[in-house]
Amino acid sequence: MKEQINLAKEKMTKTLNALGNEFASIRAGRANPAVLDKVLVDYYGSPTPVNQMAAISVSEARILVIQPWDKSTLKLIEKAIQASDIGITPTNDGSVIRLAFPQLTEDRRKELCKSIKKYGEEAKVTIRNTRRDVMEKLKAMKKNSEITEDDLKDCEKKVQDVTDKFCADVDKSVADKEKEIMTV
Repeated sequence: MKEQINLAKEKMTKTLNALGNEFASIRAGRANPAVLDKVLVDYYGSPTPVNQMAAISVSEARILVIQPWDKSTLKLIEKAIQASDIGITPTNDGSVIRLAFPQLTEDRRKELCKSIKKYGEEAKVTIRNTRRDVMEKLKAMKKNSEITEDDLKDCEKKVQDVTDKFCADVDKSVADKEKEIMTV
């Protein structure tokens, strides 16, 4: 019983972490190296993340500087950024690549908020699916007489409490990210 609840907590924590990673990759008008996490460069035939090929730093609030360790990869990194969906055109000065993050328009902010809510809802669905799976396992244990009716009710309440807590955490994460996006 306890291991089922711990398993549920573990899966829900992973869902919350995945949501946090997803939110980190959403650009909010200020430079954030996490926007490059999903950008892969074709480096000697294998897709390689930019952060494994270059030093990424924030030089100003809206400028990200990418300094490749191997200067010959500069064009490859630039091409990969242009091909990605981050929507920023890189500028190459021969030794570093700069990404200037434009000020977000009101429409773009609202669009980003919609996608943030969508990610939050997907995370809550995943959390609820985890709850459902655990509840089914507990009911199977009851059916096989491994646990009593009282144990089942007690565990169902604990699993529901854990689910409610994680759903509230998701709501808080969504609200915080929306606030960040809407702040000019």
